[in-house]
Order: sequence, then C-alpha cells, then structure tokens
Amino acid sequence: MKHLRPSLSWLLICVPIAVWLEYFAPERQTMIFFFACAAVIPLAGWMGRATEHLAEHAGEGVGGLLNATFGNAAEMIIAIMALRKGLYPVVKASLTGSIIGNILLVLGASVLVGGLKHKEQRFNPTAARSQSTMLFLAAIGLIAPAAFHHIAGPKALLLEGRLSFDISWVLLATYVCGLIFTLVTHKELFSGDGGHSQPGEGGPSWSIKKAFGVLAIATAAVAWMSEILVGAVEETARSLGMTEVFIGVVVVAIIGNAAEHSTAVLAARRNRMDLSLAIAIGSSVQIAIFVAPLLVILSYLIAPRPMDLVFTVPEVLAVTVAVAVATQIASDGESNWLEGVQLLAVYLILGILFFFLPG
Repeated sequence: MKHLRPSLSWLLICVPIAVWLEYFAPERQTMIFFFACAAVIPLAGWMGRATEHLAEHAGEGVGGLLNATFGNAAEMIIAIMALRKGLYPVVKASLTGSIIGNILLVLGASVLVGGLKHKEQRFNPTAARSQSTMLFLAAIGLIAPAAFHHIAGPKALLLEGRLSFDISWVLLATYVCGLIFTLVTHKELFSGDGGHSQPGEGGPSWSIKKAFGVLAIATAAVAWMSEILVGAVEETARSLGMTEVFIGVVVVAIIGNAAEHSTAVLAARRNRMDLSLAIAIGSSVQIAIFVAPLLVILSYLIAPRPMDLVFTVPEVLAVTVAVAVATQIASDGESNWLEGVQLLAVYLILGILFFFLPG
C-alpha cells in the first residue's frame, strides 16, 4: 500500500516562495515566517528518510546519532544568528524549547503513535538509562549556574561568565566521552535491532552515498529556511501577540525539531523504538551538553558580549521536570500509548506556562 501513502513533498514549493518573499517582499514578515515553516516540513521528511536508510547500514544507535546531529543543525543556526545579534534570552529560550521539545513532544508523539499500532513496544533499557543519565547531567549543568546566580549575592554577576565558561568545557568533555562510549567501547549496546520494520515497508534500501547526499542537501536547505525564520520571528511574534520567549521555547523549537519529530515517529510506528529513543533523547542530550556549551564558547568570538548558562527559573524548572518524566518512562525498556499521552500532557502544561509568562 506504499503507493497510497500521502506525500508532503508538494510543500517543497514553499521553499522558492519563502526565498522570493524574503528578497522581494521583505515587509511581509508573517507570510515569510509561515512559508518558511511550511518549507521545513518536507525537507525534514527527506532528512528522516535518509537517516532511516543510514540506520539500516550503521545500526539504530549510530543512525539516531546522525539524525540528532543533522536535525540539530537548524537549532544551531538559529541560535548562532540570535547570538550574533546579542539576543541572549531568545538563544536560551530556543535551547530550552529544543530540550523539552525533544524529550516530551517528539518522544511523546513517538510513543503514542507507536503504541497505537503495537500494544507494547520494547527497547534496550541499558542504552536508555545511559542516555537518561546524560539528561540528568544536562539538568545539573543548568541548575548549578542558576543556583549560583541566586545564592552568591552581589559577586555573582562578576563570576557568572567564568563559571559558565568552565562548566561548558566540562559538559563538552563529557559529551565527547559519551560519543566514545556509544560508538567505540560499548557500541553493541546501541546497535539496536533494525529488523522490526515490516518487509518492504520502507522500500528498497538506499546506498550509503545516496543517503548521505540526500541528508546533506536537505540539511543545507533546512539551514537556509532557518535563517529566513530568524529574520521574521520577532515581527511575527509582535503581530500574533506572542512573547519572544514563547516563540523561542515553543514555536521555533517545534520547527527546529521537525526533522527529529518525523523520523522518530516513523521509526516508532515501524516498531523501531531503539532508533526512536536514540533520536529523541539523543537530540536533547546534544542540545544540552554540546550545543549550549559550544554557544557559550562561541559567544566570546562572535557575540557583543559573552553568554552565560544562567537560565531563568521557569526554564530550569521545565528542563528538570521534562528530564525526570522522560527518565521515568524510558527506564523500564518498554512503552505503551498511555505513556506517550503522559509525555505530551507535560509538554502542554509547560507550553501553557510559557504562554502566560509576561514578556
């Protein structure tokens, strides 16, 4: 029935429309924003297809790592552009949104969709616990600077930059160790089982060269659309009556997570939960202990002033709650549709919180 499956590739027409509006009708900021959003959807789908085929060659763990890496390109570019403009609250909001979006929205939708088709799904609990521990480390990396900000008194402002810089290097070093653990010393834990998909469901397997080529082209196009999004997001927020924090935490994060979302949900529907978890949780780990500290270091080179890791109390609370709930669900090696509903419920509650926060 593959030929009856609906395709969203027709939305690729939004790519040239968004580009045309950006250069010939720059005053239509809201239209630019929505056409760029629509353009990301089919591009994310192609990224997902390419990563699925790469996972068939490299294993679920490596496939999930590849998808998380390429899928985070949009968030990285959005954050770098905001960083260059000195929009530090927007940068931190987008990072927060990416972390909670992946482990609540992406994982929640994946568990729900997979659970509706398969009564119970199983995955490698050891690999899931390893990734969950990394998530706790990420939460600690956010809690420590925020706690220092509130308890260190007047001297905190003078030391927060150095504190964040030092913590960033610790997080980056730990991320590198995590890669070595995943890809070298304990790679058998993350190999997964690619044989859960139904025969012929995904069509003929692509070659590694073709999969990498499609992934690279789609990633470059997503990055381009992300640049256009950044230019339109502030005016769009004003016209829609939303705060920039809400736009960063929810709207921009959902758009940036489109690649991971589509691939993780598709993998879960095909009963490939190892790949789905590797994408959803792995992407949050990358954002928290690789992208965020890297941006702190880059801020010394490209930003008006260095950025710190002092996130607001609601942001720290959101990440901590998301990590705790996701860890609880991922620790037993099995999932069902109700757990997906629970993850999505937490995401909606946090989204409502950020919507009502004053700008």
